[in-house]
Amino acid sequence: MRKTTCAGLFLLLAAACQSSPDIRSMLEALPDEHPSQEWHVGPDVYVDDTGTARFVRPLLEAFDLDRAAKTLGFIDQFYRAPGNHGYDAVVDRVVADLEAAGFGGDDSRLGVQVIETEQDSDAWTPVSASVTLLADGEEPRVLHGFDSNEDSDRVMLPTNAPSCSVEGQVALHLDELKKGMILVTDVSATQVLRRATARGAAAILSASLPDYNIDQSGQRRHLDAIQFRTLPATITMPVCQISTRSLRAIEAAVERGAVRKRPVRIRFEAEVLKEKRPLRTIVATIRGAKTPERAVAMVSHIQEAGANDNATGVAGMLEGARSLAKMLEEGALPWPDSTLVFIWGDEFSQSQVWLESTDLTPIAGISSDMTGAAKDTGAIALLERMPDPGALTTLPPDAHTPWGAGQVDSENLNPNGFSIIARCAMVDVGLESGGWPCADHPWEGGSDHDVFINRGIPAVLFWHFTDFTYHTSLDRLNYVDITEVRRTTAAILATALAVAAPRPTDLDRYLRSLDMDKSIRIGAAREVEDQNLEALWKVWADGSRNWLRKLCLGIEEDLPKGNG
Repeated sequence: MRKTTCAGLFLLLAAACQSSPDIRSMLEALPDEHPSQEWHVGPDVYVDDTGTARFVRPLLEAFDLDRAAKTLGFIDQFYRAPGNHGYDAVVDRVVADLEAAGFGGDDSRLGVQVIETEQDSDAWTPVSASVTLLADGEEPRVLHGFDSNEDSDRVMLPTNAPSCSVEGQVALHLDELKKGMILVTDVSATQVLRRATARGAAAILSASLPDYNIDQSGQRRHLDAIQFRTLPATITMPVCQISTRSLRAIEAAVERGAVRKRPVRIRFEAEVLKEKRPLRTIVATIRGAKTPERAVAMVSHIQEAGANDNATGVAGMLEGARSLAKMLEEGALPWPDSTLVFIWGDEFSQSQVWLESTDLTPIAGISSDMTGAAKDTGAIALLERMPDPGALTTLPPDAHTPWGAGQVDSENLNPNGFSIIARCAMVDVGLESGGWPCADHPWEGGSDHDVFINRGIPAVLFWHFTDFTYHTSLDRLNYVDITEVRRTTAAILATALAVAAPRPTDLDRYLRSLDMDKSIRIGAAREVEDQNLEALWKVWADGSRNWLRKLCLGIEEDLPKGNG
């Protein structure tokens, strides 16, 4: 899923505060009795032992790191395109582990089902591929290749790429491309597909790589990265992704060939399997004790080819579901009032499948996506709030990630306090962990939380960015931190439990945190003399206050709007 690095996000926010005395004074004027939250970029929360804090410590302690790591390793073996063999192997593993944990067994409160839906296109599984550089007078050089699903170069075949066996002279530019030649370029294949097809290209080799994939450490590890891409299911043109280093090798060979007046050729072979297979979605439930018809959904997508994206989300949610079920049955945590739903499947469609098939009333949704990037990637833990006034006009201490701002209409804002609860959970995990570099930011879009938001259901995203390995061949286990998976999963589950099992005593903490947030937002708007934004934040705070009171106290009537 997801143009500044995440380290850059910290620098940007810090610089914003340094250049803005009013913002800095507001942050420093916050109550000094609560513990330091300097490792969290964004407004502080009020700290006590209520709300999400009721759940964080037991969730962290119960999370089995070894078991989660084994699950993560199993998932990372596969290139998981929707409904393909690797995808289904993960579905089978998750279901088996859930059943072993008691879901679908004797305790009727723990349920699991697999929903099958028809796919519009065939399931696609890569079998093997190779790209060989052929230069007269030189030994053939294999630039990339794989013959096992576990090989890192597996992403050299974009999802839906066709089988092929082609050989042709290299063209480095469209204007020199002739029929039967292979275009080698640093732009995305889809950007040049139409023109390359019209000129009769035999294949396209693309070394495309977005700016956020540049290794900011100075080690230049991105030179070996192959970008993971998805092509239209109807494509017939052979397409391959290559690394920047391989592109440089081809360019150098062409330069040498020009001196000798000898053309350079590429041989590209690929075998893929396309077959009609159903798309399976897993739904596991922990039925609520008092209001089982209400549900908080947690969603984690299986499809993708990476370890952080999104083997971490899948493994974390599985371990979270297993450990939580055990704690509930043993009485270590009270049974939630409302139902908890865990969903695994194909990004976006999995949420749609559940929402269209369930009889439950969803009250909140959480997307668990890329939850365990190691510090070496440059990423930190992030909470993406649902659309609020900060997504309309972004002021310090907010900043967007390189993913970029999404399109938001002020008329479609749905004030609620869900993001306040999620922020509390993130901070609580950090406090229990002795500090946790993390931040929250305005809505940008790009994962399952959007499906819920588009239906008027409060939803947030927990993720990590900017990760230079994102959507590349480098996104493997060596760039995953399993303890980061535990922290993020605990924050997600604490958020879900706080909404599924609210208590009147939680309200004071949430309202204090909301007031801290409101003070900073309105102060920032006043500093830039944006009266409209100030008014929007006041409306948002009033609506959030009402939402939180309804959640914690069951009070349905709205409070009078405050005057700021």
